Amino acid sequence: MSSFVSVTKDGNVAVVTIDNPPVNALSFHVREPLMQALVSLRDEPSVVAIVIACSGRTFVAGADITEFGKPVQQPELRAIVAMLDTMTKPTVAAIHGTALGGGLELALGCHFRVADAKARLGLPEVKLGLLPGGGGTVRLPRLVGALKALGMIVSGTPIGAVDALATGLLDAVFDGDLVAQAVRFASEIAARGGPLTPVRDRDERLDAADLPAFDKHAADLAKKARGLEAPVACAQAVRNAVTLPFDEALAAERELFLKLVAGDQSRAQRHLFFAEREAAKIPGKDITRRKIARIGVIGAGTMGGGIAMAFANGGFPVTLLETSSEALERGLATIDKNYAVSVARGSLTEDAKQERLGLFKGSIDYADLADCDLIVEAVFEEMAVKKDVFGKLDAVAKPGAILATNTSYLDVNEIAASTSRPQDVVGLHFFSPANVMKLLEIVRAEKTAPDALATVVELARRIGKVPVVVGVCHGFVGNRMLAARGAESEALLLEGATPSQIDQVFTDFGWPMGPFQMGDLAGLDIGWRNRKARGLTAVIADTLCEQGHFGQKTGSGFYRYENGSRTPAPNPEVETLIRDKAAEKGIAPRAIGTEEIIERTLYPLINEGAKILEEGIAARASDIDIVWVNGYGFPVGKGGPMFWTGLEGAGKISERLDHWHAQTGRQVFQVVPRLRRMAETGSWDVPFAG
Repeated sequence: MSSFVSVTKDGNVAVVTIDNPPVNALSFHVREPLMQALVSLRDEPSVVAIVIACSGRTFVAGADITEFGKPVQQPELRAIVAMLDTMTKPTVAAIHGTALGGGLELALGCHFRVADAKARLGLPEVKLGLLPGGGGTVRLPRLVGALKALGMIVSGTPIGAVDALATGLLDAVFDGDLVAQAVRFASEIAARGGPLTPVRDRDERLDAADLPAFDKHAADLAKKARGLEAPVACAQAVRNAVTLPFDEALAAERELFLKLVAGDQSRAQRHLFFAEREAAKIPGKDITRRKIARIGVIGAGTMGGGIAMAFANGGFPVTLLETSSEALERGLATIDKNYAVSVARGSLTEDAKQERLGLFKGSIDYADLADCDLIVEAVFEEMAVKKDVFGKLDAVAKPGAILATNTSYLDVNEIAASTSRPQDVVGLHFFSPANVMKLLEIVRAEKTAPDALATVVELARRIGKVPVVVGVCHGFVGNRMLAARGAESEALLLEGATPSQIDQVFTDFGWPMGPFQMGDLAGLDIGWRNRKARGLTAVIADTLCEQGHFGQKTGSGFYRYENGSRTPAPNPEVETLIRDKAAEKGIAPRAIGTEEIIERTLYPLINEGAKILEEGIAARASDIDIVWVNGYGFPVGKGGPMFWTGLEGAGKISERLDHWHAQTGRQVFQVVPRLRRMAETGSWDVPFAG
């Protein structure tokens, strides 16, 4: 038929094979010959059954996302599935790898679905700010029930073959040659004869739906959506499958899909999808990666233990080094406890826990790091301590080993200079908890070798991290911009805002929590130590720390946490402290509105991002978005700070920054030329010259 779709025959069963690497996406150049092949086979007397399969490593793993928001080229997926509904011959989808999005919707158009035991099936469109637009919300509930479909579609999380078989999504799971087994399955169905019922006509599971239970679950999911439109629309579409006739529910699904695909939230989430892939690209062709077989981690505290777990979770053996046997035992015990929590939650089996623990080798001797291919230090955030560690590593690490520092702020060039092999030194800024948080800022120092950089970027993806390469400066991308975001926090408090008011503005915007809640969670003493090291002060936060109020771990900070609770409660003592300090400075409190809080926190954040671009610390504006969405909780529905600039208006942001600079004279409001250029051109990619 074409280079993308071929047809072969095994006896009287036709096998239609899609071959569109790497993931067999349903692009127009696949859909057109696929439709032609199916129509031809539908009318071919010698064919009694049809199997749809895929070449390569996976079944169809989704639609072609680059086509979203563009004029639809026919045939679209819905037309292919509608044609499959009319087939009087058995149709069987043979699924290996993943059947995701449009791939699963194609399979739902078949009478039967079979898979190998490792296959995974799902409808992840919600992660792009969308809902399944090819009938998935209407057909899936007919096979697995409304509640199961709701959970799958609103979460976007795929399920395994065993679960899919148990719920009715699959009809069989096979070992061995999947296509041969699918052909045999199809032959047996054809030989049996009798009418075939397409998925669209299977209403038994819908008739048994418990709508009150469904609505309660949907309401709970809507609360967790934090303002995202797609999860709510997904829930409505699944409910329509229960309450409306099939064709009406299908039409409603399409209407909801078109509204979402044209909206800012889906545009933002699709931007992030492509941005994540761009961020992992390293300039230069044919860079050979170094072999990484064993990892060394120095420091078994909270950060070091989490980093060690992240590598063990990725299947790497880890040598964990500490300064004393006692510290090492504490660290290993914490790791054991963390895995035990996962077992208790059901996210990890006891066997898997033991397998991962078996990857750890504890040591208090630097010589035991000699066989490691990558060594990550996670010691105290102080330059002298870091340089001492790297001096020791220089003496024991084998040639070609990559030496990484987990610094959050410090100069990686200075650390690299403390070794005789600066080309092997790189920054790996993990975010806490390191075994959970996805972001990994990879800091490229002046002399970092291209192959070392390419190796750690690839390694980051292998352990499930989202890597972003950044340059050397204080705080790199994330923490440097965080400092700009928080530069006005104390001034806002002294002028009349309260911690809870500012935090509410942030959560209403879509952040998981506000800056003062986050400070209490992380520990106010961390910022205090950092300020003292740089000769800076923050009178409110510093006073709290001097009084021993570090946040959740001490039971009080900007908020109170009574009886071990993690829920913040108002802290009248802090409000009194703020008013007293304001009076000392002669500041009369006034009413501060939401817009002012956004202008004095988020606008400086964007301005600093523009400065980072201007300096070349980040290669792309989209890299900054990936950092902030994955590491700091910037709402995905707004696409990251640099994407949101286009939604908010770079001209508006520049004008308000000018206003606050005139009012205060503070440098954080001084507009960066790159931001003004963005206001003129609508693009971050046009540098400012002048």
